[in-house]
Amino acid sequence: MLSESVRALLDRPVPAVLATVNPDGSPQTSVVWVGRDGDDLLVSTAAGRRKERNLRREPRASLTVYDPADPLRYVEIRGLATIREDVGRSLAVGLAEQYEGPGAGQEYLDLPAEVVRVVVRISPTKVVGTATV
Repeated sequence: MLSESVRALLDRPVPAVLATVNPDGSPQTSVVWVGRDGDDLLVSTAAGRRKERNLRREPRASLTVYDPADPLRYVEIRGLATIREDVGRSLAVGLAEQYEGPGAGQEYLDLPAEVVRVVVRISPTKVVGTATV
């Protein structure tokens, strides 16, 4: 579903904006780091955060990424989210090192055991934008 152009944009350390739906129907957005597993998008967050609670209740999500070198080149990926525990905090560590460099993931390993990290997996249902070709 994702073109090579979209995959190349997603594989760069470019922040994305994740949109979810609040209980009252209003939008909620968060700037996030995004990884990829094939065509699925991966976001790390702490259990209990608004985006995680929203997605457990209403799994529809939208993620937008634009190219900092050409802001009119962007992709919006709409899809359905599933959530699971980030065992060993491996996604959190991997994204921190991808976005901030080697060793940056240590802060996630040093978090207290009661802080649970989760993986939000977004499976695309629609891809739009100027970076899709």
